[in-house]
Amino acid sequence: MALITAEEIFEICRAEMPLVLDLGLEIEEIGEGRCRVRQPYRAAFVRPGGTISGPTMMGLADCAMWIAVMSVVGKAEMAVTASLNINFLKRPKPVALIAECRVLKSGRRLAYGEISLFSEGEEEEGPVAHVTCTYSLPPRGAP
Repeated sequence: MALITAEEIFEICRAEMPLVLDLGLEIEEIGEGRCRVRQPYRAAFVRPGGTISGPTMMGLADCAMWIAVMSVVGKAEMAVTASLNINFLKRPKPVALIAECRVLKSGRRLAYGEISLFSEGEEEEGPVAHVTCTYSLPPRGAP
């Protein structure tokens, strides 16, 4: 069972991280150490060549990892990205993106996970990007 709900995540975002709300991210599913997040399509996310931009994909992956980390450790607003590595596998279509994230290891100070990004409606075609991410966790009892 997740240690945080989607509503609690959005409360944190309303108070501390309004950009996440501006992006319109939708948490479709959240469980212990995993989540599925949807990034609705916007023409502003498209780069020359008619594909979704790398920064859009990296931002979605980072947000998904933050959500998945909190599903394991509870409210930890100060959990921060320590590293993010993305491999672009194929050109995403100009449609909504789906992030499927899972935490592979969560310790006292670090959490490590992976995120697969898909063009919505084409999940069967395989991911458009694969991301690994490490988060630095605040000391126990910190926000």
